[in-house]
Amino acid sequence: MLLSALLFGIGLILIIKGGDLFVGAASWIGEVAGIPKFVVGATIVSLATTLPELLVSSMAALKGSVEMAVGNAVGSVTVNTGLIMGISLLVCPIAFGNLSMQMKALLMLLSGATLAAFSASGSLEFVPCLILLILLGMFVVENLLSGREADAGAVRADRPDRREIIKHVGMFLLGAAGIVWGAQLMVDSGARLAEKWGISEGIIGVTLMGVGTSLPELATTLCALRRGEAAISVGNIIGANTIDLTLILPACAFLSGQALPIGEQARRLDLPAMTLVLVAAVVPAVLKGRFRRLQGAGMILMYLLYLGILLSGRA
Repeated sequence: MLLSALLFGIGLILIIKGGDLFVGAASWIGEVAGIPKFVVGATIVSLATTLPELLVSSMAALKGSVEMAVGNAVGSVTVNTGLIMGISLLVCPIAFGNLSMQMKALLMLLSGATLAAFSASGSLEFVPCLILLILLGMFVVENLLSGREADAGAVRADRPDRREIIKHVGMFLLGAAGIVWGAQLMVDSGARLAEKWGISEGIIGVTLMGVGTSLPELATTLCALRRGEAAISVGNIIGANTIDLTLILPACAFLSGQALPIGEQARRLDLPAMTLVLVAAVVPAVLKGRFRRLQGAGMILMYLLYLGILLSGRA
């Protein structure tokens, strides 16, 4: 058991460090290749930041640990919103009048509600997966439209020398390898821990894996709060959640070649809890035009209540 826990921790560290290297190198390569920054931000960086969750869930699904795959995807969104975004709003509430940000938040909420509704039958079928991917396309287009305006007049990067190219390509490959290896370690050791502890893989997915793969968002939030830039934290979480909701489980379904089974725990607790937290995050802010500290406190409380219900079910 100690070895499994150690390997799980090593896998988590590899994912976090590999993700940092991969995102930084991917962004640099995109800009040097002449791709506008707004395109880099809306596509390369946004998608790359969800690579840890995507690989962990995909590998779990391919190895037959479907509950773990679903739990990781749903758990990451619940942690991101209820705990991490809640902390950000509790410390530094922000205005929410920006139309583009409101559109992104509503897309996130629509994606979560769509996933929960289609999963209620006990499986995620091919057509619902396509609908979720359409929502992902809408999110990327919205990012492109809002990013084009922000990128106007930006200075392009100078042509790099050969040493710099080799350095960043090496970082890209090293980061990708770290994420892949780390995901494999987390899935294998997570399955062993679930077996040894006598708990379901779904609980491992929404707790250890969901929290673990959300650590990059937590780090981003803490750095943003330290600089007094809570809006960056909120924007990052909205983007990460939307991609998690619309990409990860459809990808798992397509990789497995069949409808993705959704377990009872996910249907009755994980997905409803996730949807309620998303509603609590988006609806009051859109109606009032700003986030409030009380809202952040309520989101944290909802997450802790969900965690308490989840864990008490194993008592």
